[in-house]
Amino acid sequence: MILCTLLMALPVMFGALISRRTGLNLAIVWARLNLWGIKFFCGLSCTVHGIENIPAHGCIVMSKHQSTFETFFLASVLDDFVFVAKRALTLIPIFGWCLFLVRFILIDRKSGRSAINQMIDQSRPHLANGTHVVVFPEGTRMPVNSEPNYRAGGAIVATKLEADILPIAHNAGEFWPRMGFVKWPGEITMHIGKPINCKGKTPDQALTETQTWIEGKMQEITVPDRFPYNGSSTAVA
Repeated sequence: MILCTLLMALPVMFGALISRRTGLNLAIVWARLNLWGIKFFCGLSCTVHGIENIPAHGCIVMSKHQSTFETFFLASVLDDFVFVAKRALTLIPIFGWCLFLVRFILIDRKSGRSAINQMIDQSRPHLANGTHVVVFPEGTRMPVNSEPNYRAGGAIVATKLEADILPIAHNAGEFWPRMGFVKWPGEITMHIGKPINCKGKTPDQALTETQTWIEGKMQEITVPDRFPYNGSSTAVA
């Protein structure tokens, strides 16, 4: 991953200076190279259900967030996308600069209501151009089997701009845990739901519908204590 990032960072940055689309295409190559590396070196692959549910028009993508894996995955399957991310990430050399140049939605999460307004204002032109806006509704990577903690930001944007929500559930955290260096070989299950129409709904209604679908799928695919996180010899770092 480090080598891949170092190799692709300059092409992404220079490509983005030519056009956002050029930089984004190179970022997609970066994501796919990382997915190949995860599979080749760590034996970690993914089975996807519902890929046909990804709409051609712009929508709010709301995904379960357990791992780094889904970041690579979403970047590899969405044709045109931006992530909603912390503005502080732009302070990370090279990686943060790439986020800025491909025009990700960068917000100050500590600014409260202002952060929601930033999301709405920046999402509007992206959605109008057919771009998928990726939001992790729990805000940060959550441990497997942790209590859901969905935030309303993405649902507020979706209802305010009358955009569909594309719900995504997966169990990547069982194989690549948050804050973990070890990757466990196996097959991640990824479910992409049908778009949820938010026109005429309140943010609470949209969020409840999204959370209900995602968490329902999580109950189906989660295997508690799949691996003993104790440095087993079957793990691949």
